[in-house]
Amino acid sequence: MELYLDSANLTEIEEAFKLGFIYGLTTTPTFMHRDGHTDIDATIMKLSTIAPVLQVEALGETKDEIVREADRLLELGLDPQKTVFKIPISMEGASACRALVDKGLLVNLHLIYTLQQAYIAMSAGATYICPLVGRLQDQGQDALGLVEQCVQAVNYYRYNSKIMFSSVRNAEHVRNALNLGVDACTIPWKIMKQLTHNHFTDLGTQQFYTDTRLISVSVGDVMRSNPAVIDKGQSVLAAMVEMTKSKLGAVSVLNEDGSIYRIFTDGDLRRLLEQEGGDALQKKLEQLPGNQPQTIDVSTTLQESSDLFKTTHVDTLIVTDNGKVVGMLDIQDLLG
Repeated sequence: MELYLDSANLTEIEEAFKLGFIYGLTTTPTFMHRDGHTDIDATIMKLSTIAPVLQVEALGETKDEIVREADRLLELGLDPQKTVFKIPISMEGASACRALVDKGLLVNLHLIYTLQQAYIAMSAGATYICPLVGRLQDQGQDALGLVEQCVQAVNYYRYNSKIMFSSVRNAEHVRNALNLGVDACTIPWKIMKQLTHNHFTDLGTQQFYTDTRLISVSVGDVMRSNPAVIDKGQSVLAAMVEMTKSKLGAVSVLNEDGSIYRIFTDGDLRRLLEQEGGDALQKKLEQLPGNQPQTIDVSTTLQESSDLFKTTHVDTLIVTDNGKVVGMLDIQDLLG
């Protein structure tokens, strides 16, 4: 099924065709007016340099007027092998279609609302026949039934026409188009971007990134550098200031020789204040009992650090390099 973008918005057209797999572009004078284009010819030529196949309107009230308009557009420099002329279905439009097809040009007879209209388009040799599903459904009509009948007629009578599913309003319409076996589907950019989205796909992808990160990234790559450190002779208040300045929830308390005396966390601070009140802020850190903080080497993988977080039930690890404190790793750092 050929995938077309249905738009006249240059920004989204350029974004869409960078993907490299969209077959072509359909547009209308209504789209151009809505998006503020004032020079239709210039816009058409710009679009022809972006889209591999461009479908543009050839308007006219009579066969001759429609054919002249198609010829005029070709004289602007459009490639006849990459341009499809869109013509609203009518007897004059069908006659113009036959004349253009006989000249080797491509035609889309569109604004199809009935099987009878589609039959005339098939008989006229239209390259594409384009029922408008969304608009038909707005009127309470069985639009999908019409598309199915068009596909069956083309296949049964072996017409060369392609059925194009248009006026797409939601992602479900694209599934309908695939199930009905149409040859082409033209889709607004907002809807097209939804086609690859699925909650479970997002969850699975995120899990792949998380697991890859755990086994390929080291602690040194994600640790908080310049960790908050303080001498054990300093006060609890000074430790609180260092934690605040570093925006970390912990500070490493060091002995005189630079070895780790303990780790003092925001949780320790809250518990100390609850037990001793504001006077606790003047207390020396060396008056607090030492503890054996959990450390991890800078070269350790995130997977190993994740295992350590789970077994020790701590939220912060002190990162060391040859015994020297070089950073801190918070459990949230595992998430990236």
